[in-house]
Amino acid sequence: MSLRPVLGAALAALSLAACATPAAMAPQGPVAPQPRPAPSLPVPPIVEPWGRVELGTLPGWRTEDHAEAFRAFRETCHAARRREMADACARARARGPLGPSDARAFFEDVFQAQALPGQGVLTAYFAPVYAARTKPSGEFSMPVRPKPADLVNGEAYADRAAIEARPADDAIAWMRPEELFFLQIQGSGVLVFEDGRRMKALYAANNGRPFVGIANPMRDRGLLPRDNTSGEMIRAWLAANRGPAADEIMRLNPRYAFFRLAPDDGKPPAGAAGVPLPAGRAIAVDPGFHTYGDVLWIDGVAPMLAGAFPTYRRLVTALDTGGAIKGQVRADLYLGEGPAAGTEAGRVRHTLRMYRLVPRS
Repeated sequence: MSLRPVLGAALAALSLAACATPAAMAPQGPVAPQPRPAPSLPVPPIVEPWGRVELGTLPGWRTEDHAEAFRAFRETCHAARRREMADACARARARGPLGPSDARAFFEDVFQAQALPGQGVLTAYFAPVYAARTKPSGEFSMPVRPKPADLVNGEAYADRAAIEARPADDAIAWMRPEELFFLQIQGSGVLVFEDGRRMKALYAANNGRPFVGIANPMRDRGLLPRDNTSGEMIRAWLAANRGPAADEIMRLNPRYAFFRLAPDDGKPPAGAAGVPLPAGRAIAVDPGFHTYGDVLWIDGVAPMLAGAFPTYRRLVTALDTGGAIKGQVRADLYLGEGPAAGTEAGRVRHTLRMYRLVPRS
């Protein structure tokens, strides 16, 4: 994801996703990181092996916040790359804000739903807010590094352990090790320095190594309960075991992200589509199956982690992507900025069914 984006507390995505822009990560509000370059891919065709259904038959449709869904759709529909979405977007923007009943009627008049085959996994990300220092001190021992001059995008570079062993004369900030680790998973966030300055940490590059989740190894080693490998549990363990033990675990993930700093303008983060992410209404998807601006209904049920909300059923827009978001029925839900969003995002790992909204015309 571009945030991962952007996306604070660790998330369930630790075992499944690296999320962008987050990044992702899901914890899982608003900074405005520059998006990572969106992959230049053709628009996947709409195929309909399962036909179309009316929106009123979607699980959870009647209890949806249609007014909020319409607001988010109206603000982001210009990102759609499918030509058939242009009329739906123009109609929404011509209407202005709508109340619940009118918003529901709009969607039901304009769209039908196409069920996507099979089931997958829903995770979440967020935009973290972390303390940082201008110089190393005490627990702020890990440097935030800029993109190295000898790094070539698309080529494998040194792994996490090798990079961390290097001098950090060019560090742009210093953080707690476990919080930098999660910032790298999310892809961007906000750093608050000792003088109160708030700066965005924006994704600059990565080392080209594969993302490896640490939740399963921690569970298998007996470091975490088998039924609770949530982000908050992972982060708490890493903080409590800061030093060689935590470093060993974090180095199981060889992927390493580099950053740049920019003033915090308080705007929501942008995903890979270049559009600010509405909290709770944007997802990261696999661009091999979806295109930015696609409108989808997610039906996330059967949570796998303790303390999670039982369901996530809502209208969302595909505005981001992530290195571990693979498959047609796979989504990473952006939940906002800060600790509360991080705690929620870290508990999201649900069984997922998805429906694409297709204009009637």
